[in-house]
Amino acid sequence: MTGSSPSDATESPAAPAGVNRLRPRRSCLAVPGSNPRFLEKAQGLPADQVFLDLEDACAPLAKEGARHTIVKSLNEGDWTGKTRVVRVNDWTTHWTYRDVITVVEGAGANLDCIMLPKVQDAQQVHALDMLLTQIEKTVGLDVGRIGIEAQIENAKGLINVDGIAAASPRLETIIFGPADFMASINMKSLVVGEQPPGYPADAYHYILMRILMAARAHDLQAIDGPYLQIRNVDGYREVAQRAAALGFDGKWVLHPGQVEASNEIFSPSQEDYDHAELILDAYEYFTSEAGGKKGSAMIGDEMIDEASRKMALVIAGKGRAAGMTRTSTFEPPEA
Repeated sequence: MTGSSPSDATESPAAPAGVNRLRPRRSCLAVPGSNPRFLEKAQGLPADQVFLDLEDACAPLAKEGARHTIVKSLNEGDWTGKTRVVRVNDWTTHWTYRDVITVVEGAGANLDCIMLPKVQDAQQVHALDMLLTQIEKTVGLDVGRIGIEAQIENAKGLINVDGIAAASPRLETIIFGPADFMASINMKSLVVGEQPPGYPADAYHYILMRILMAARAHDLQAIDGPYLQIRNVDGYREVAQRAAALGFDGKWVLHPGQVEASNEIFSPSQEDYDHAELILDAYEYFTSEAGGKKGSAMIGDEMIDEASRKMALVIAGKGRAAGMTRTSTFEPPEA
């Protein structure tokens, strides 16, 4: 079974009051869960999200110790202003259930999401949802508060991405994992994030759009994966701008030097943010009694209507989430 039925959905807990599933995720910093020094350094970096990794960044013999290192870091560290995520191992391994139990029982009150890698169908999300619910009830946490991030890393996961996106109210993001995905489809490239040689177009366009459509259809965020040439900031910017142009909400960062670039690229420009806020103010005025209850109006040479308002809400929302401050205000026309 790769989808979810209405009865499946009602068994999963909705987010408790006050939990925002649409958190800022312009920059999502990966940190090895087995490295206390890196965990400490990450707390001082301006990344929107930090995920403490128990999967690829941890050698098999280090995973058990890393679970406890992560619990200690979440409980004792200062993660103010950051979304706190732990990436567990995927369900095909024997580590996953113990990853989840140790981390959530030990530090669930200081954890925002569990990231599940290599998701291939909705049942894998259901299983994580059920396990989280059982732990929350057992240790007295608010049921449904901990979110899920699903990482798409192979062809089967992409084929089933609609069912995955609908699998649980806990879901917050769908993430593209390019390295494993490239291997799963035999892509002719060893440079993660770069275009394969000899292909005249964007080899990732379909994959990114497929993930984006599934995410948006279920009010989820879409996050692009890593760029492994960590000192090539110009290359990172180019790849990140592609994802941002499509509408992605953020991208992974593997090095402190990528954080500033990601935050900038996935935030609107000051000009666009100001213009979006201007459209919202103007539309509110012109559709009001004082503004003549108009369905459309002109701002200078630009006509605005309900569609304009919806587009402006997206840009304004991104700017507000980034903490931007507008530099201009709307002045109603004189009567």
